[in-house]
Amino acid sequence: MTEASARRIRQLRLVVSVPEGEDYEAALAFYRDVLGMPQQEAYDGDEGARVVILDAGRATLELSNAAQVRFIDRVEAEGRPSATLRLALEVDDSSAATSDAVAGGAELIAEPRETPWRSVNSRLSAPAGLQVTLFQELDGDGVD
Repeated sequence: MTEASARRIRQLRLVVSVPEGEDYEAALAFYRDVLGMPQQEAYDGDEGARVVILDAGRATLELSNAAQVRFIDRVEAEGRPSATLRLALEVDDSSAATSDAVAGGAELIAEPRETPWRSVNSRLSAPAGLQVTLFQELDGDGVD
């Protein structure tokens, strides 16, 4: 693989559609204000169309096979199954971030706990229908 083909992707953007009838403003406030993702851009369109792009820091794509997902679910959430798409966000203090997220509207699935891969993870059901893992790296800063 050449350097040019290895770097075709310049940004990973997870697009979340807030379902009709759910509170868009509450979802925006949760991700922007409670979890602390700064707003980068915002656009309004015809017929009430609206999008806000939030900065989530460095992005990666984690692909796990079914056996790995079962293992993560056992470690992170007492075996409760994760959704096909789960947002994992690195935070400085997973206990504090989990408390803030619950106070801000998320439902706790599993309390923060240390994992075999040396992080402290919690799992939440968050606005806009997303499952969220908040994780704190215990070794180093977690950035390559």
